[in-house]
Amino acid sequence: MKKIEKKFISVFFALFLLILSAFPVSAADDLVRVFDYADILSDSEEEDLLNKLDEISKLQQMDVAVVTVDSLEGKSAEAYADDFYDEYGYGFGEEGDGILFLLSMREREWHISTKGYAIAVFTDAGLDYIMEKVVVDLKAGEYASAFTTFADYCDDYITQAATGKPYDIDHLPNEPFPFFLFFVVCLVIAFVIALIATWIMKGKLKSVKSRPGADDYIKDGSMKLTKKNDLFLYRHIDRREKPKENESRNSSHSGGSTTHRSSSGATHGGRGGKF
Repeated sequence: MKKIEKKFISVFFALFLLILSAFPVSAADDLVRVFDYADILSDSEEEDLLNKLDEISKLQQMDVAVVTVDSLEGKSAEAYADDFYDEYGYGFGEEGDGILFLLSMREREWHISTKGYAIAVFTDAGLDYIMEKVVVDLKAGEYASAFTTFADYCDDYITQAATGKPYDIDHLPNEPFPFFLFFVVCLVIAFVIALIATWIMKGKLKSVKSRPGADDYIKDGSMKLTKKNDLFLYRHIDRREKPKENESRNSSHSGGSTTHRSSSGATHGGRGGKF
Protein backbone atom coordinates (compact mmCIF):
# COMPACT_ATOMS: atom_id res chain seq x y z
CA MET A 1 0.00 0.00 0.00
CA LYS A 2 2.81 2.41 0.90
CA LYS A 3 4.58 1.63 -2.39
CA ILE A 4 1.43 2.48 -4.31
CA GLU A 5 1.08 5.76 -2.40
CA LYS A 6 4.72 6.69 -3.05
CA LYS A 7 4.36 5.83 -6.72
CA PHE A 8 1.17 7.88 -6.94
CA ILE A 9 2.85 10.88 -5.28
CA SER A 10 5.86 10.59 -7.63
CA VAL A 11 3.63 10.46 -10.69
CA PHE A 12 1.53 13.38 -9.42
CA PHE A 13 4.64 15.48 -8.71
CA ALA A 14 6.14 14.73 -12.12
CA LEU A 15 2.84 15.65 -13.79
CA PHE A 16 2.73 18.89 -11.79
CA LEU A 17 6.25 19.85 -12.93
CA LEU A 18 5.36 19.03 -16.52
CA ILE A 19 2.30 21.29 -16.41
CA LEU A 20 4.29 24.03 -14.69
CA SER A 21 7.03 23.94 -17.31
CA ALA A 22 4.46 24.47 -20.04
CA PHE A 23 3.89 28.01 -18.78
CA PRO A 24 6.91 30.34 -19.01
CA VAL A 25 7.53 32.31 -15.85
CA SER A 26 9.83 35.10 -14.92
CA ALA A 27 13.20 34.17 -13.50
CA ALA A 28 11.75 35.20 -10.17
CA ASP A 29 7.99 35.57 -9.93
CA ASP A 30 8.35 37.98 -7.03
CA LEU A 31 10.65 40.39 -8.89
CA VAL A 32 10.29 44.06 -8.03
CA ARG A 33 9.61 45.89 -11.28
CA VAL A 34 9.91 49.44 -9.93
CA PHE A 35 13.02 50.80 -8.21
CA ASP A 36 12.68 54.50 -7.47
CA TYR A 37 16.13 55.14 -6.01
CA ALA A 38 15.95 58.80 -7.10
CA ASP A 39 12.74 59.22 -5.09
CA ILE A 40 10.89 61.13 -7.81
CA LEU A 41 7.58 59.31 -7.31
CA SER A 42 5.17 59.58 -4.42
CA ASP A 43 4.26 56.38 -2.57
CA SER A 44 0.89 56.16 -4.28
CA GLU A 45 2.40 56.80 -7.73
CA GLU A 46 5.02 54.12 -7.17
CA GLU A 47 2.40 51.61 -6.01
CA ASP A 48 0.12 52.33 -8.99
CA LEU A 49 3.04 51.98 -11.42
CA LEU A 50 4.19 48.74 -9.80
CA ASN A 51 0.71 47.23 -10.05
CA LYS A 52 0.48 48.28 -13.69
CA LEU A 53 3.88 46.82 -14.62
CA ASP A 54 3.17 43.58 -12.74
CA GLU A 55 -0.13 43.19 -14.57
CA ILE A 56 1.39 43.84 -18.00
CA SER A 57 4.42 41.61 -17.33
CA LYS A 58 2.38 38.62 -16.22
CA LEU A 59 -0.28 39.02 -18.88
CA GLN A 60 2.22 39.48 -21.73
CA GLN A 61 4.80 37.05 -20.30
CA MET A 62 7.51 39.69 -20.63
CA ASP A 63 9.11 41.70 -17.82
CA VAL A 64 8.54 45.46 -18.01
CA ALA A 65 10.57 47.35 -15.37
CA VAL A 66 11.34 50.97 -14.44
CA VAL A 67 14.42 52.11 -12.51
CA THR A 68 15.33 55.63 -11.41
CA VAL A 69 18.76 56.51 -9.95
CA ASP A 70 20.48 59.64 -8.70
CA SER A 71 23.65 58.96 -10.70
CA LEU A 72 25.14 56.49 -13.16
CA GLU A 73 28.19 56.16 -10.89
CA GLY A 74 30.65 56.59 -13.71
CA LYS A 75 29.03 54.06 -16.04
CA SER A 76 27.37 54.75 -19.34
CA ALA A 77 23.58 54.69 -19.26
CA GLU A 78 23.62 51.68 -21.57
CA ALA A 79 25.98 49.69 -19.34
CA TYR A 80 24.07 50.63 -16.18
CA ALA A 81 20.71 49.55 -17.65
CA ASP A 82 22.08 46.29 -19.08
CA ASP A 83 23.91 45.35 -15.87
CA PHE A 84 20.88 46.16 -13.71
CA TYR A 85 18.71 43.96 -15.93
CA ASP A 86 21.13 41.03 -15.81
CA GLU A 87 22.06 41.28 -12.13
CA TYR A 88 18.47 41.48 -10.90
CA GLY A 89 17.44 38.51 -13.02
CA TYR A 90 14.72 40.06 -15.12
CA GLY A 91 13.26 38.20 -18.05
CA PHE A 92 10.70 35.52 -18.90
CA GLY A 93 11.65 32.20 -20.39
CA GLU A 94 15.05 30.87 -21.39
CA GLU A 95 15.93 33.99 -23.39
CA GLY A 96 15.09 36.39 -20.54
CA ASP A 97 12.40 38.31 -22.45
CA GLY A 98 11.91 41.79 -21.07
CA ILE A 99 12.47 45.54 -21.21
CA LEU A 100 13.87 47.97 -18.62
CA PHE A 101 13.55 51.76 -18.57
CA LEU A 102 16.39 53.50 -16.71
CA LEU A 103 16.32 57.17 -15.71
CA SER A 104 19.32 58.98 -14.21
CA MET A 105 18.59 62.37 -12.68
CA ARG A 106 22.10 63.84 -12.32
CA GLU A 107 23.11 63.15 -15.91
CA ARG A 108 19.57 63.79 -17.20
CA GLU A 109 19.84 60.63 -19.26
CA TRP A 110 17.50 57.77 -20.03
CA HIS A 111 18.17 54.37 -21.49
CA ILE A 112 16.03 51.41 -22.45
CA SER A 113 17.50 47.91 -22.32
CA THR A 114 15.77 45.02 -24.10
CA LYS A 115 16.58 41.34 -24.05
CA GLY A 116 15.34 38.12 -25.65
CA TYR A 117 12.11 38.38 -27.59
CA ALA A 118 11.79 42.04 -26.52
CA ILE A 119 14.63 42.91 -28.93
CA ALA A 120 12.35 41.97 -31.84
CA VAL A 121 9.26 43.55 -30.26
CA PHE A 122 10.90 46.93 -29.59
CA THR A 123 12.76 47.95 -32.74
CA ASP A 124 15.00 51.02 -32.89
CA ALA A 125 12.33 53.02 -34.73
CA GLY A 126 9.66 51.74 -32.38
CA LEU A 127 11.60 52.81 -29.29
CA ASP A 128 12.33 56.22 -30.81
CA TYR A 129 8.61 56.68 -31.36
CA ILE A 130 7.80 55.78 -27.74
CA MET A 131 10.44 58.06 -26.29
CA GLU A 132 9.32 61.05 -28.38
CA LYS A 133 6.12 60.88 -26.35
CA VAL A 134 7.71 59.99 -23.02
CA VAL A 135 10.46 62.64 -23.08
CA VAL A 136 7.82 65.40 -23.28
CA ASP A 137 6.63 64.42 -19.79
CA LEU A 138 10.18 63.88 -18.52
CA LYS A 139 11.18 67.42 -19.47
CA ALA A 140 8.08 68.75 -17.74
CA GLY A 141 8.91 66.81 -14.57
CA GLU A 142 5.78 64.67 -14.94
CA TYR A 143 7.57 61.42 -14.15
CA ALA A 144 4.57 59.32 -13.12
CA SER A 145 2.84 60.26 -16.38
CA ALA A 146 5.99 59.46 -18.37
CA PHE A 147 6.30 55.98 -16.86
CA THR A 148 2.59 55.29 -17.33
CA THR A 149 2.85 56.28 -20.99
CA PHE A 150 5.88 54.02 -21.36
CA ALA A 151 4.01 51.09 -19.78
CA ASP A 152 0.95 51.58 -22.00
CA TYR A 153 3.09 51.64 -25.14
CA CYS A 154 4.92 48.50 -24.01
CA ASP A 155 1.61 46.69 -23.64
CA ASP A 156 0.53 47.86 -27.10
CA TYR A 157 3.85 46.95 -28.74
CA ILE A 158 3.89 43.42 -27.32
CA THR A 159 0.31 42.86 -28.47
CA GLN A 160 1.17 44.18 -31.94
CA ALA A 161 4.25 41.94 -32.22
CA ALA A 162 2.05 38.90 -31.60
CA THR A 163 0.42 39.57 -35.00
CA GLY A 164 3.78 38.93 -36.66
CA LYS A 165 4.47 42.55 -37.61
CA PRO A 166 6.12 44.54 -34.80
CA TYR A 167 6.06 48.30 -34.97
CA ASP A 168 9.01 49.49 -37.06
CA ILE A 169 10.21 52.25 -39.35
CA ASP A 170 7.53 51.55 -41.98
CA HIS A 171 4.82 50.60 -39.50
CA LEU A 172 4.31 52.73 -36.39
CA PRO A 173 1.27 53.33 -34.16
CA ASN A 174 -1.49 55.44 -35.68
CA GLU A 175 -1.65 58.96 -34.32
CA PRO A 176 -5.05 60.21 -33.10
CA PHE A 177 -6.63 62.59 -35.62
CA PRO A 178 -5.96 66.15 -34.32
CA PHE A 179 -9.05 68.27 -33.67
CA PHE A 180 -7.54 71.28 -35.46
CA LEU A 181 -6.87 69.21 -38.59
CA PHE A 182 -10.41 67.84 -38.38
CA PHE A 183 -11.73 71.41 -38.23
CA VAL A 184 -9.67 72.45 -41.27
CA VAL A 185 -10.88 69.44 -43.29
CA CYS A 186 -14.50 70.27 -42.44
CA LEU A 187 -13.91 73.90 -43.46
CA VAL A 188 -12.44 72.86 -46.82
CA ILE A 189 -15.35 70.51 -47.51
CA ALA A 190 -17.84 73.28 -46.68
CA PHE A 191 -15.97 75.68 -48.99
CA VAL A 192 -16.07 73.18 -51.87
CA ILE A 193 -19.80 72.62 -51.37
CA ALA A 194 -20.42 76.37 -51.31
CA LEU A 195 -18.31 76.82 -54.46
CA ILE A 196 -20.29 74.16 -56.31
CA ALA A 197 -23.58 75.75 -55.24
CA THR A 198 -22.33 79.15 -56.44
CA TRP A 199 -21.38 77.78 -59.86
CA ILE A 200 -24.82 76.18 -60.19
CA MET A 201 -26.56 79.46 -59.38
CA LYS A 202 -24.25 81.35 -61.72
CA GLY A 203 -25.16 78.99 -64.54
CA LYS A 204 -28.80 79.98 -64.19
CA LEU A 205 -28.02 83.67 -64.97
CA LYS A 206 -28.37 83.34 -68.73
CA SER A 207 -29.07 87.04 -69.32
CA VAL A 208 -25.77 88.13 -67.80
CA LYS A 209 -22.48 87.15 -69.38
CA SER A 210 -18.88 88.18 -68.70
CA ARG A 211 -16.93 90.03 -71.36
CA PRO A 212 -13.65 88.49 -72.63
CA GLY A 213 -11.63 91.71 -72.54
CA ALA A 214 -11.19 94.56 -70.07
CA ASP A 215 -11.74 97.15 -72.83
CA ASP A 216 -15.36 96.00 -73.12
CA TYR A 217 -16.04 97.49 -69.69
CA ILE A 218 -14.56 100.91 -70.53
CA LYS A 219 -16.73 103.65 -71.95
CA ASP A 220 -15.23 105.17 -75.08
CA GLY A 221 -13.28 108.33 -74.33
CA SER A 222 -13.59 108.00 -70.55
CA MET A 223 -9.94 107.03 -69.90
CA LYS A 224 -6.70 108.23 -71.44
CA LEU A 225 -3.23 106.86 -70.63
CA THR A 226 -0.62 109.63 -70.53
CA LYS A 227 2.36 107.60 -69.33
CA LYS A 228 3.45 103.97 -69.52
CA ASN A 229 6.41 102.24 -67.80
CA ASP A 230 7.40 98.81 -66.45
CA LEU A 231 8.29 98.39 -62.76
CA PHE A 232 10.27 95.43 -61.36
CA LEU A 233 8.46 94.52 -58.15
CA TYR A 234 10.09 91.37 -56.69
CA ARG A 235 11.73 88.08 -57.40
CA HIS A 236 11.51 84.68 -55.68
CA ILE A 237 14.49 82.39 -55.07
CA ASP A 238 14.17 78.85 -53.66
CA ARG A 239 17.01 77.70 -51.41
CA ARG A 240 17.34 74.13 -50.15
CA GLU A 241 19.74 72.99 -47.45
CA LYS A 242 22.16 70.27 -48.46
CA PRO A 243 21.45 67.07 -46.45
CA LYS A 244 23.99 66.48 -43.73
CA GLU A 245 26.02 63.30 -43.60
CA ASN A 246 24.28 61.94 -40.50
CA GLU A 247 20.86 62.68 -42.00
CA SER A 248 21.73 60.64 -45.07
CA ARG A 249 22.89 57.79 -42.91
CA ASN A 250 19.67 57.82 -40.89
CA SER A 251 17.53 57.91 -43.99
CA SER A 252 19.04 54.62 -45.13
CA HIS A 253 18.03 52.89 -41.91
CA SER A 254 16.21 49.72 -42.89
CA GLY A 255 14.51 49.02 -39.60
CA GLY A 256 14.94 46.28 -37.01
CA SER A 257 16.94 46.42 -33.78
CA THR A 258 20.63 47.03 -33.21
CA THR A 259 22.19 44.88 -30.50
CA HIS A 260 25.29 44.83 -28.30
CA ARG A 261 26.86 42.74 -25.55
CA SER A 262 26.56 43.61 -21.88
CA SER A 263 29.42 43.16 -19.41
CA SER A 264 28.08 39.68 -18.63
CA GLY A 265 28.18 38.71 -22.29
CA ALA A 266 24.38 38.79 -22.77
CA THR A 267 22.86 40.24 -25.92
CA HIS A 268 20.79 43.37 -25.44
CA GLY A 269 19.00 45.89 -27.62
CA GLY A 270 17.79 49.35 -26.71
CA ARG A 271 18.04 53.10 -27.13
CA GLY A 272 19.17 56.04 -25.03
CA GLY A 273 19.17 59.81 -24.87
CA LYS A 274 18.90 63.01 -22.81
CA PHE A 275 15.86 64.74 -21.35
